[in-house]
Amino acid sequence: MEDYNRNIIPHTHVIKADDRIKKNGFKPYLIWFTGLSGSGKSTLASALESHFFNQGYYTYILDGDNIRSGLNKDLDFSNESRKENIRRIAEVSRLFIDAGVIVLTAFISPFRSDRKFAKDLVGQENFFEIHVDCPLEICEKRDVKGLYKKARAGEIKNFTGIDSPFETPETPDLVVDTNRDSLESCLNQLIEEIEPRVKI
Repeated sequence: MEDYNRNIIPHTHVIKADDRIKKNGFKPYLIWFTGLSGSGKSTLASALESHFFNQGYYTYILDGDNIRSGLNKDLDFSNESRKENIRRIAEVSRLFIDAGVIVLTAFISPFRSDRKFAKDLVGQENFFEIHVDCPLEICEKRDVKGLYKKARAGEIKNFTGIDSPFETPETPDLVVDTNRDSLESCLNQLIEEIEPRVKI
């Protein structure tokens, strides 16, 4: 089989990432929320994005269901597809960072190796991992989308926390406990930790 990649030569553009940082007045960043379904990832990402947007920063959220409705709609929930899902998200995030945008991702991203791939791809200096910690039983009680009920009934296979593992981050940049702390408290923790990193 012919190796088509040998004919790919990336183009070097005149405008660089540093030019966008100087023009925008802030540093782009990848803020990676990970946690069980129902833990509060999307809620926190939305609240943090609203804060940054109101500060005049360019932001964008990449959310699990939204991405799987379009870019990644060809993927199932096997381990292989989960890895490919995160690989694509990491690559898209890298483009956003190069474009000068603060990108927030809200994906279960259950495997440590996949989260490490994203971190290595964009660079440790551009990556902030947040473990949205919430006990499984509380996430099940919330069950906003009714997914846990379906997983328990066997209607959904390979569901994280039920019949597929969630590998807890070993050294996240921040852990927020959405069972113990209010949304406002969690948001304040995020702002305190992340905002100094994007200011220049």
